[in-house]
Amino acid sequence: MGPQASEFPVISGTLGPDGVDFRKLTAATGVFSFDPGYGETASCTSAITFIDGDQGVLLHRGYPIEQLAEHASYVETAYLLLYGELPNKQQLAEFDAHLSEQALLHEQIRNFFNGFRRDTHPMAILCGTVAALSGFYADGIDISHPASRDLSARRLIAKIPTIAAWAYRYTQGETFIYPKSNFGFAENFLSMMFARPDRKYVVKPVLARALDRIFILHADHEQNASTSTVRLVGSTGANPFACIAAGIAALWGPAHGGANEAVLTMLTAIGEKKNIPQFIEQVKDKDSGIRLMGFGHRVYKSFDPRAQILAQTYREVIEELNLDHDPLFDLATELERIARSDDYFVSRQLYPNVDFYSGLILKALGIPVSMFTVLFAVARTSGWVSQWKEMIEAPGQRIGRPRQIYTGARKRDLQPLSERP
Repeated sequence: MGPQASEFPVISGTLGPDGVDFRKLTAATGVFSFDPGYGETASCTSAITFIDGDQGVLLHRGYPIEQLAEHASYVETAYLLLYGELPNKQQLAEFDAHLSEQALLHEQIRNFFNGFRRDTHPMAILCGTVAALSGFYADGIDISHPASRDLSARRLIAKIPTIAAWAYRYTQGETFIYPKSNFGFAENFLSMMFARPDRKYVVKPVLARALDRIFILHADHEQNASTSTVRLVGSTGANPFACIAAGIAALWGPAHGGANEAVLTMLTAIGEKKNIPQFIEQVKDKDSGIRLMGFGHRVYKSFDPRAQILAQTYREVIEELNLDHDPLFDLATELERIARSDDYFVSRQLYPNVDFYSGLILKALGIPVSMFTVLFAVARTSGWVSQWKEMIEAPGQRIGRPRQIYTGARKRDLQPLSERP
């Protein structure tokens, strides 16, 4: 059959497993590798994010996510993902000022919203409008020039929050609120979501910081479905706005970006604390079809480091808003306690994940469920553009083109219509 896997070269990274270089596999052996979902296949090399699911480790450019969430802002994290190093004071001030300047949209983009029905899902508005940005910012779509790529990356990080907030305002029939240069990133987003033009809007620091942490914890997560989509579309030479719109479309799938929404749906279905024991028994019954949403993770096998950060943030928000005795949050707290102490869930490592807490925090902030995945997209944009930029600048970059194992009919002759059975 030809060379064995051990005879192919090995590519080593700085952390994590090595990879077998199978780029010449078919030429050498006449066969393809078969890996549905690419769960065992490295599609690229990357210096942006490292995950060790067994140990519960998440690093951005080498920095632990716990340190970034505790000591950095989302804007600092976005700079880190994009440029490889944390900014100094001058670099941060320049980057922050440029994002603030770019947060404004071309005034004609307002007309796009009028083309949607008022009951349109905000993700549809976000996806369509982001794709259309290439028609307004043509000076940033020449991907052959570094300055052009950088400008588009910054524009996307800055403008997607405005589009997202306006999508919500449009579905509510409310006046669009423009971004303010004196507000921080998360504060600005809350203002564009909830401010009124006839009164001053003040954001509580605890709430702004909670949203900023959610943005940090969702900024990048290695080669997930939406990030891989951005890279695949980008490999064709498509403009960056089209690439990020494709990532938004991939994120829209309930198996990817809708998990925190599923947590709220689950809690609503349980209804009251007295129903939790019955619900737990249904979860344990494999034939019931009932799943415990917001617990466990495909990648993290011991614990989700992002969840531990949001657990404390969740409690800070509940205390700030005096929601300790709200039925929904009281129900969530009890479900968390039972799941953490029940041997069935402990032995299966079904611990609360980032989606369990982020959904509850967003609910507490007054953000509707229809906007949960939209906020995920706002946060993930910095990771998407960083991954896209890294992919474009990689030596020897080729268009993405997976292979297949064909299982259809063998070659056959076409019969005239009159002779077909």
